[in-house]
Amino acid sequence: MVAQDAAELSMEAQSLYSSLELVSGCGQVLSPELRSALRTSLLLVQRDYHYRRVLLWGRIQGLRGDYYIARGEDEPGPEGEPEQLSGLKTLYSLNGIDWSLLPPATEEIVEQCSGVKGRFMGDPAHEYEYTVKKMMGEGDAAYVENITVAVKEESRLIATIADIEKEAAVVPRGAYIKTPLGHIQRNRSFQGLTVAEAKKLSSYFHFTDALVPKSRSLLEKADLEASIDFLVSLEHDVPKGSWSLQFERGNSVVVLRSLLWVGLIFYHIPMTQQHGYIYVGNGERNIDLPFML
Repeated sequence: MVAQDAAELSMEAQSLYSSLELVSGCGQVLSPELRSALRTSLLLVQRDYHYRRVLLWGRIQGLRGDYYIARGEDEPGPEGEPEQLSGLKTLYSLNGIDWSLLPPATEEIVEQCSGVKGRFMGDPAHEYEYTVKKMMGEGDAAYVENITVAVKEESRLIATIADIEKEAAVVPRGAYIKTPLGHIQRNRSFQGLTVAEAKKLSSYFHFTDALVPKSRSLLEKADLEASIDFLVSLEHDVPKGSWSLQFERGNSVVVLRSLLWVGLIFYHIPMTQQHGYIYVGNGERNIDLPFML
């Protein structure tokens, strides 16, 4: 098979039909009309925002409507390839046609939204309210006061996408490299995992720098390559059993399902560059997972 540019793979707008077909057996099915609308609108986003590529990230289902999420990658600048971990822009749409940019997820937004529970409404202007206890005053005059926190659903959307990216975004080992300057870029020489490698959970990494790498012994470090083993392997996830790994389509495609974020599906065709993931779910973390395993 002739090697392809990794930019044309995953859930990129140009190859959206074939990518969605690979995960259709997992229940992640979009109607032909919706696929066509998404592909057309994402290509327009790529043109209008001057992105190098646009990926369909997924859909967060609400009670009154759904959010379609996409990620855009800027064109290379004078410094070369854009940073992959932090250089992608996030957009959302309520109809799969009209798109709006979301601001980056800050620690303040994520912390503020941590107390919001329940289903999404599907309305960015919807406001949630919850109460937190805060210690006021000092010494003998200290007292506890209930503070009401108001959060808009758009902020919750930002925080939820960031949480899913941090805990469930997946790439195969070797698909990305870390340059001597510390930049994360696509590995253009990546030709896919072998079938034997694809069967191991250790061959898949969290695509985030927010996780703390597991401390390794000197013997383990001797087998690592600094340029590609800079991410955290899924095999270290707690609790054990957070991922389901299966071969499908006549053992030609490996599929990983997250049990923590139900609806997150990753796929990879061994011995090719083809890999990607999509999330289609209600945007709620499966907090019961430890009791289900």
